Order: sequence, then C-alpha cells, then structure tokens
Amino acid sequence: MDVLIERACGLDVHKKSITACIVTPEGKEIKTFRTHTVFLLDLIDWIKQHRCTHVALESTGVFWKPIVNLLEAEEIQFLVVNAQHIKAVPGRKTDVIDAEWICNLLRHGLLKPSYIPDRNQRELRELVRYRRSLIQERSREHNRVQKVLEGANIKLAAVVSDIMGVSSRDMMDAMIEGEEDPEKLAAFARRTLKKKKEELELALRGNMSAHQRIMLRTMLTHIDFLNEQLVELDMEVAKRLDPFQQDIERLDTIPGIARRTAEQILAEVGTDIGARFPSAAHLCSWVGLVPGQNESAGKRKSSKTRKGNKYLRSALIEVAHSVCRSDNYLALSTDASQPEKADTERPWRSPTPS
Repeated sequence: MDVLIERACGLDVHKKSITACIVTPEGKEIKTFRTHTVFLLDLIDWIKQHRCTHVALESTGVFWKPIVNLLEAEEIQFLVVNAQHIKAVPGRKTDVIDAEWICNLLRHGLLKPSYIPDRNQRELRELVRYRRSLIQERSREHNRVQKVLEGANIKLAAVVSDIMGVSSRDMMDAMIEGEEDPEKLAAFARRTLKKKKEELELALRGNMSAHQRIMLRTMLTHIDFLNEQLVELDMEVAKRLDPFQQDIERLDTIPGIARRTAEQILAEVGTDIGARFPSAAHLCSWVGLVPGQNESAGKRKSSKTRKGNKYLRSALIEVAHSVCRSDNYLALSTDASQPEKADTERPWRSPTPS
C-alpha cells in the first residue's frame, strides 16, 4: 500500500505510561513516557523534533484528553480513533507492537478519526454533562426522601404530586423539628392542596423515629446544596451559549425539548452541524439511535444499536417518552405509524414440542 503520511506518530496511551512510535523516512524510533505534564511536554518536543505532521492515539477513557490539549496548542494534527477500529491482528500483543500498528495504519491512511470538538465546545460539554449528573443525583435523593417517609408510615406521596413542593417541604421541615400532630402538619398546605386537608391528616399520621429525622435533615440539606450548584451551572452554561440563543429558541419549539435539553444538544453536537453531519441519518447513527443491519439469505436477524453518544442518546430518549405521553402532532404521528395488527396478521408459529 502507498504511504500517504511520511512523518507519523502512533501513541498507545495508558493511565501511567505512553508508548510512542515515530516512523519517518530516516527510520523508526520508539520511546516510553510517563503521563505527568512534565513528561508529556517532553513527548511533544520529541514529536516536533522529528517533524511529525500527524499523531494518532486511541480514545481510551479520558487518558487521551491531556495529550490532545497539548497537541492542539502546538497546532499538530491529531486523530483520536475508536479502539475497536484499530485492533491488531490476533497474536503477540505488547505496548510497543500496538504503537507500531497505530503508526502504520496512520501512515497508510487507514484510520477514521472520531469527532473531537474544539476546546470551547469541550468545556461546554463538561459543564452540561456535570449538570446532568447533579440532576440525576438530586433525583436519587428525592427517591431516598420518599423511602424515609414510607419507612415512617407517612403516605405524603399518595396525596401530593410532588413531595419536594413548597407545602410538602414545610411539612417535612416541621417533622424534622419534632412535630407529630397531623392537624398541625396539614395546616402547612397551600393553595389547592388545602382542599385535601382531611386526606393529608390521614397521610401524615405516622411514626418518625430519631434516626429518620437525622436522615431526612441530611437529605434535604444535600438537595438544597445541589439546587444551589445547579443554579451556578445554569448561569455558566447560559453565558457560554448566549451567542446561540436563536438556535436554542428554535430547538425549544420542538415538543418535548425544553431549554436544558436544547443546551445539551448544542453542547454535544455543536452549532455547525451541517459541516460535521451530511444528513440527519448520519447524526442519528452517530448518536446511536439507529439499529444495525444483520441480514443473511434474505432474512433479517436481530440487530442492536451502537453505543454512540450516551449523553445525547439518553436525553433524546427522555424527550421521546415525554412526547409519546403528551397531546401533540408528533405523538399522533407515532400512533398512526404503528397500527394494531389483527390476529390473522400475526405470523404463525409452530407449537412447542412436548
């Protein structure tokens, strides 16, 4: 095969060490570096000394990020490649052989780079992904609060729609302070919840012990802290996405997509979608929402979707679930595209042998 890149470098990246292989017209050289910043700078200087124009490395966990940050600063072209695409031929395997294999694939133009956005979008991604993690943690704390209340035989969730609402929060704060009278607790109800005062008195008649009060106080304090952190992250994300308000507003018009989901879509995909994805089908495939193809002898077999971008995938799945349960044109079109089959249309199956 023809050599397309004369001066190339392949990196086999690990947590504590990096094995690098450089191939140039003068020959081949292999070195091992540690992953501290001081040694990474030595690696960059070594690559520049050999005038390498391209560097390829596996997308192993988060270990590729420090290297990419330095290569980007030096304006050296890099390729972060899916590890499944560059598996060597089965046989002997060492870090040196892996680095040589990556370098050879790079020189012959056989590597397909992964989508690595620019630094600003990478920073936005980290903020949005961390915000999503905090939201998930807050949801877990809500579930823990519900378990504590059930353990105390308090059926507050059977009456109110949101146990973290203003009225419910006032009731739980009173419980933490030692209040046990159901009538006094039900008096914290506000607005339309006042109509359910009798039901509330029955639901609030329980037996909360001392250790449950401690747990409830700790959980509510943690929830308050998470809410404060989420406000800070919301402000930072909104500041970074301020130039793209028009894109966010357009996404917000789609049923099921609110502002936070729109921000996550822009953070994961970017604003210049047309340059990265030729069509909507390419974008869906990259996210991992398109099933694979497994057909043989005219028969279609079971096929799974690829992993794709798990953050954007989970967000879009949540959007799809909310759309299906609401009254809008997308939900109606989904129902119309899946008509119910009559019994005569179901495929016949032979009975199971006894």
